Amino acid sequence: MFTDATFPLGPFVPYEGNPILRPKGNSWESSNLYNPAALVDGDEVVLLYRAHAEDIVSHIGLARSTDGYTFEREDAPVFSPQEDYERFGAEDPRIVLIEGVYYLTYTGWDRHSAQLCLATSTDLHTWTRHGPLFDDFDTFATVDPRGHNWSKAGVIVPVQMQGKWWMYFGEGAIYWATSDDLIHWTPGTPDTEPMYSPTPGSFDADLVEIGTSPVLSSNGLLVFLTNGATRTVHSDGRVDVDYRCGQIAIDPEDPTTVIARMQVPWLRPQTFEDRHGLVSNVTFVEGLVSFHGKWFAYYGQSDTTLAVAVHDPAQPWGAHLRGALDSQE
Repeated sequence: MFTDATFPLGPFVPYEGNPILRPKGNSWESSNLYNPAALVDGDEVVLLYRAHAEDIVSHIGLARSTDGYTFEREDAPVFSPQEDYERFGAEDPRIVLIEGVYYLTYTGWDRHSAQLCLATSTDLHTWTRHGPLFDDFDTFATVDPRGHNWSKAGVIVPVQMQGKWWMYFGEGAIYWATSDDLIHWTPGTPDTEPMYSPTPGSFDADLVEIGTSPVLSSNGLLVFLTNGATRTVHSDGRVDVDYRCGQIAIDPEDPTTVIARMQVPWLRPQTFEDRHGLVSNVTFVEGLVSFHGKWFAYYGQSDTTLAVAVHDPAQPWGAHLRGALDSQE
């Protein structure tokens, strides 16, 4: 776990060469490519990204980079749907490496329930599935109930806290779970009692979702990048959703409580790719790494392309935050 971070972490500046990965050819990744998990492997950044063809059945691909910007991707996906609970997509991966084992959390989609699932590997290519983690859990229970299993989005803390392994999960609202073995997980509260909910009047007024695995800040807080959304309902019934990226902090001595949140988003839709795609007006972060002295945050653009924003620790927040505040609508 990284220790050279601060809260809030940033500022992050979108790379001028974005998107860094696009759909290609007539293959399994021909229509949309987005929402990557990220980790550092030796002197390379590894992305596990979601992609699909026109059928919108998502697979997970793998790409490597020696500079954090230019990636070479493998021709075939490293993880594809095969079980009933994921038959219409293995979506939105997050990943962590613990004692030589990769723990992949992802969404299994059957066009009815979006369930948080777990798989493990020692080489990123051969996977053991452990199935959906939280039966009968609805992470939208307090904000917009689905009425059935809905538990997507989960990140595992790569070190133990209070003698247990911890996971933070949820779309709609955010919850926590613990484990003794990293395979079997128990939610700490019922789905009616989230640890973090949307903030009325803010950029995450209608939805919050856990984004990236945490990093340890210089004052001992766990810092998570998050995703938040607001909805606008028009007079003709159309609904527009705007996804922006935020941050929260947790004290490892009290892992069930959010003690700070970033008041303004550190990333929001601005470019053409951010604003146009399969689901427009989306910047959605799932991957964060410290690499070559900088922080790289990898995100999906409107569920269609993949981009990166970079934080140089030598760059102060000042002017960036003033610009962010001036841009709020």
